[in-house]
Amino acid sequence: MIHRIEPDIRNCHGKLSRDRKPILAVDSGDTIVADTRFCSWGLEPPPSPDVYPALPPLEDRADPVNDTGNCLLGPVEIRGAKPGMTLEVAIESMKCASYGITMIGGGPNPRYERLGLPEEFGWIYWAIDNAEGVAQSPQGYAIKLRPFLGSMGNCPNADGYLDNMAPRSVGGNIDCKELVAGSRLYLPIEVSGAMFSFGDGHAAQGDGEVGGAAIECPMTDVTLTLSLLDDFPVAYPVAKTPEGWVTFGFAADLHDAAYIAVNNMLGLMTWKLGISRQQAAMLASAAVDVRVTQMVNPAVGMHALLRHDAL
Repeated sequence: MIHRIEPDIRNCHGKLSRDRKPILAVDSGDTIVADTRFCSWGLEPPPSPDVYPALPPLEDRADPVNDTGNCLLGPVEIRGAKPGMTLEVAIESMKCASYGITMIGGGPNPRYERLGLPEEFGWIYWAIDNAEGVAQSPQGYAIKLRPFLGSMGNCPNADGYLDNMAPRSVGGNIDCKELVAGSRLYLPIEVSGAMFSFGDGHAAQGDGEVGGAAIECPMTDVTLTLSLLDDFPVAYPVAKTPEGWVTFGFAADLHDAAYIAVNNMLGLMTWKLGISRQQAAMLASAAVDVRVTQMVNPAVGMHALLRHDAL
């Protein structure tokens, strides 16, 4: 069955909580089709490239106290989902809206200081041409589109309301440019129903997202098929992308995140290939790429990539 989710602000949320009621309940194998809002909750493009888009006031949101952070659609309940199962998110397709924005600054930040950047807020407006596959700015910059959702994740089993800006073992604000259409993302389930949320559309991003924001944009016709698996256990997000298998690591620093990602890759290789962990480590040295996912979120990310043609 196909379910349509409108980008009504009442279908959106910010902080994550197992106490939130789902906006929709679906069966395993169902497909959802949705338009997503801009990460900072706007929807309509600005009147000109010189004007930052108007954002809806907090009081318009379903929970003004807790709806801060990136704008996410959901949560979506998957009937029959239980802790210990895996949610497969088949990313079928998506399309960027007509505009995107890259933001930077807005206050003190150690990262800006280390990069020699001012604290003042600034942005680049991008006109997006999906037919040509390019984003162009009034300054004459042009970047090829590589659309993906920055945030896809289940609800963690934790008390209270949690910041959605940090990726977790159940997914969330992963910000990995590999998760393009044609990918399948596998997420651990910690709460009944999984309570899946998604959003934070990106038209293009470099590994690291070094300045703090990609080309952020609303998305249209995001099409995701949600299926429950009980024969593919994962303790951390895993993805099968057009390029290869990807495992992730999130931590307070990139070094620790890299070891988590590599450990997860070694576990995947031993399970998929039927080899020892020692053999997997030797093969990984020859065939696995370790990349910076993002270095800007409250938990930074690394990912390990085993290309389909590497072995």
